[in-house]
Amino acid sequence: MRLLITGGCGFIGSHFVNHAMRTHADWEVCVLDKLTYAGSLDRIDEDLRRSSRFSFLRGDILDRPLVERAVRGADVVVHYAAESHVSYSFVHADLFADVNVRGTSILCETVVHAAVQKLILVSSSEVYGNCVQAPMSEAHPLNPRSPYAGSKAAADRLAYSYQVAFGIPLVIVRPFNNYGPFQHTEKVVPRFITHALKNEPLHVHDDGMQTRDWLHVRDHARAMDAIVCADPQTVVGEVINIGTGQELTIRDIAAAVAREVSSGSEVRFNDYQRPGQVRRQVSTTDTVKRLVGWSATTSFEDGIRETVRWYAANEQWWSKLTSPANAVDQPRMSPRHVEVHGLAR
Repeated sequence: MRLLITGGCGFIGSHFVNHAMRTHADWEVCVLDKLTYAGSLDRIDEDLRRSSRFSFLRGDILDRPLVERAVRGADVVVHYAAESHVSYSFVHADLFADVNVRGTSILCETVVHAAVQKLILVSSSEVYGNCVQAPMSEAHPLNPRSPYAGSKAAADRLAYSYQVAFGIPLVIVRPFNNYGPFQHTEKVVPRFITHALKNEPLHVHDDGMQTRDWLHVRDHARAMDAIVCADPQTVVGEVINIGTGQELTIRDIAAAVAREVSSGSEVRFNDYQRPGQVRRQVSTTDTVKRLVGWSATTSFEDGIRETVRWYAANEQWWSKLTSPANAVDQPRMSPRHVEVHGLAR
């Protein structure tokens, strides 16, 4: 099996790369990643990066010739590459439209002409917006409430149109909120953890009663493994939620972090309300169980404890993270690519 994983140096994608290579000794993995502020090769275990089964292409999902080259010879393509910072999508919506929509279009057009068994599009639960039917099934209305969510919904439906029009072997996966080691501190769980480790207040927007379905990234990787391994006749053409079926409030998260860190940090509430705030999300798990027999196995209590311990032991990693504000404001460079540890064949 040969996998192409776009965005494989991001938080979720890198966990899947590590899992896939450790679980399947006969898999070859090629990662295509631009290495923006949100991507780092350090997230992929060093011994795996040195493996002859691993290859890396540094480049842009908008670079059509590079994408065509990367897809050539792949059995399965897993598409993680995306801009994902919700807050910055309000001020850089064009960047999100370019990467998330046009990048997906370029990849789909390439797959039309390639002998790929599956194209697994990693969409997002954010495409659903606020919960109007609980729990939220794959048939839930798509009501995106931010430019980020809108760009992911557009990519989701654009890929579906390629499936209908050209018959590409598409699987759409909609993960709910992932957390775990190596997540950028722009996200709420590591932001709370790192603030608590520094004995700083944990700032909660509004009343903190917004709920999400929190999924440990290790469970996500297991779900993706099951989907990659599934018979194409079982999963191609399907939309699959990946979640736990349980919801926790932002208040719950802040309190759990404060308990685990045992610092002097206090939880503070402010009046800020992010535009398009989503109040509630919780996933059904019926489809993923039925199709591939997967269910989450990491309780939130165990997952948050493990995550807190990782951040406590790895301050050198997270203290050097680039500010997202600075990163997205940098001038955009012309698409370039650099090969590391082998070639994408």
